[in-house]
Amino acid sequence: MDRRSWLGSACAVVFSVPWLPVRAQPGSAGPRSLRSLAVLDFELVDDQNNPLTKAVQEVRLRHATLQLQRELAERQLYRVVDPAPSQELQRVLRTQQEFLYRCDDCAEQVGRLLGVDLVMATWVQKVSELILNLNVQIYDVKAQKVVFSKSVDMRGNDDVSWSRAVPYLVRDMAEKRERNPRYGQ
Repeated sequence: MDRRSWLGSACAVVFSVPWLPVRAQPGSAGPRSLRSLAVLDFELVDDQNNPLTKAVQEVRLRHATLQLQRELAERQLYRVVDPAPSQELQRVLRTQQEFLYRCDDCAEQVGRLLGVDLVMATWVQKVSELILNLNVQIYDVKAQKVVFSKSVDMRGNDDVSWSRAVPYLVRDMAEKRERNPRYGQ
């Protein structure tokens, strides 16, 4: 399969993933007792700006966002809220800011618009084609401050490394939350 065909099929798969609501597990307190969270789209920090990898990385960024939203909801770490009503605001903010993760006021604006407790800014820092970092930062809308940051390293800029990074990050958060219920809050 050539690159263009692969990219087209990857886009079809990524963009056909339905929004998954949080479901309560039997015996659990239920998703309403969880803090509400909006996950912003992954951004790419890439000083190399290689035009040959730009299109495929855009697909990977979108897929990583959807995967993160889904896995956080499935593990019931947060009550993940659909960020779609804030897309226009995010688009406007991106014209004013290089990166939303560097803008606490942007997270606050999105959080207030959506009526959520927390906003998760997400980005991937591409150091090279071999070394990338997947980062998340949680902003508490009421407290008006960043309350959590986490990063995981990826080795290799390919679909496999990208698809493994998000589950690793979420699994680690879930394991630490089991030991400390305030972790990531």
